[in-house]
Amino acid sequence: MATLVYGMNQSLDGYVAAVDGTLVLPPPAPELFQHFVDQVRGQVGCLYGRRLYEVMRYWDEDQPDWDAGDRAFAAAWRALPKWVVSRTLKTLGPNATLINEDVEGKVRRLKAEVAGEIQVGGPELAHSLGALGLIDGYRLYFHPEVTGPGKPFFAGPRPPLRLTEVLRLGEVVRLSYAPA
Repeated sequence: MATLVYGMNQSLDGYVAAVDGTLVLPPPAPELFQHFVDQVRGQVGCLYGRRLYEVMRYWDEDQPDWDAGDRAFAAAWRALPKWVVSRTLKTLGPNATLINEDVEGKVRRLKAEVAGEIQVGGPELAHSLGALGLIDGYRLYFHPEVTGPGKPFFAGPRPPLRLTEVLRLGEVVRLSYAPA
């Protein structure tokens, strides 16, 4: 059975993106970036909302200024199956499947049929899946930045959570939670 884990970088004031959806945090330091490379290598897939999927499509094509770490992340990310929840997208990039109806049923089947961890990305998607009891874990990566108004990590009321781990990654602190 799959485990769905929602995790994103965020500012100290709880925002994952600016009001317009653009990312506002600086690029991760090497230690944190390597953590993300290793994490992606250990996952069996990604489940994204439309907006975050469109941001992540950056990794679909090599860029001339990439270093070895960027290429390693891209290779690991490209290898993963991706499921994208959207009612507006009509086409997706490589290794991606569109979920545009019966989201709850399809995600429940995905959890039953796949073994391992699936990353959930996107506050609205995570909120709706959490309300259905489908999120198994939360990873909040706090960066030492205050960004002001924007898109919060929790798109609605924060669900009851139980702290399971605290991990320091350079200047970033990751708090891991399970539903209470």
